[in-house]
Amino acid sequence: MQEMIRVAVDAMGGDNAPAEMVKGAVDAVTLRKDIKVYLVGQQEAVRKELDKLSYSGSQIEVVHAGEVIETAEPPVMAIRKKKQSSIVVGLNMVKEKKADAFVSAGSSGAILVGGQVIVGRIKGVERPPLAPLIPTKKGVSLLIDCGANVDARASHLVQFAKMGSIYMENVLGVKSPKVAIVNIGAEEEKGNALVKETFPLLKNCPDVNFVGSIEAREIPQGEADVIVCEAFVGNVILKLYEGLSSTLVDVIKQGMVASLRSKIGALLVKPSLKKTLKAFDATEYGGAPLLGLKGLVVKTHGSAKAKEVTNSIIQCVTFKEQDINGKIKKNIGTSPMEE
Repeated sequence: MQEMIRVAVDAMGGDNAPAEMVKGAVDAVTLRKDIKVYLVGQQEAVRKELDKLSYSGSQIEVVHAGEVIETAEPPVMAIRKKKQSSIVVGLNMVKEKKADAFVSAGSSGAILVGGQVIVGRIKGVERPPLAPLIPTKKGVSLLIDCGANVDARASHLVQFAKMGSIYMENVLGVKSPKVAIVNIGAEEEKGNALVKETFPLLKNCPDVNFVGSIEAREIPQGEADVIVCEAFVGNVILKLYEGLSSTLVDVIKQGMVASLRSKIGALLVKPSLKKTLKAFDATEYGGAPLLGLKGLVVKTHGSAKAKEVTNSIIQCVTFKEQDINGKIKKNIGTSPMEE
């Protein structure tokens, strides 16, 4: 009998909840028969959205959570006080092995705090990083960290490189993934104090295929498979990436309808352009897993629509099948470094 991957989805998290979260969950179970989704949230609101859709009743279950953690709330206080919030209930399901993964578009701070406090870190992991896939000319690269650890240390970045390599090799099938550290130049002596301290550690790390520094302009070219940085730099890269992509799409669309000649040209190039733009659509690649926890927690964009939710749920299957947490535990769990 086929093993079901159980995914708890925060039905109340994000700008488009619960409608898009529910639709994304329904689309996921329609595409995959090996997924069971628990929609965690206010039962009445979730049921109202479910009633609009047709789905397999055996693959979707509603788990009531009466409270919602808002984005502006202080995360530590919210996790402590709102025990019946969709985020806390969902994370507890992962902790108690009632779900294999938790997916949320809700408060980033609450998910990061809750992930560590409720689900817990794998022994030996110093800091769990957020690691989204970003599109490049050659396919995709893993950006690690993009939002979890703003004040990271060199030892954290070394672990990010190790965890990122495990993810790319086992989830994406990239053999001996190329690891690079974000820098302002190619030379080893360049960079801030953190980069200068981390560079030789990565260079002498036998577990990673370190190729040196990578400048921001080289990232879209796909010069490295795993891009290592602390969260401040990573978040700036990610947001600029997303903003530039959407702006370019808007400018291209405007240019295509500017005149009769451009409209005719647009009709001719539309199929190829659509395919190219799809490859650079961040929503195609799902959310960002919080690596190094005892269970899988995936953070999607706050503005996530159904497609991104669906892809985030489906990516949990590969993560579980390849036992990414088990491999991280084996590789890093033996490390004496633990707070």
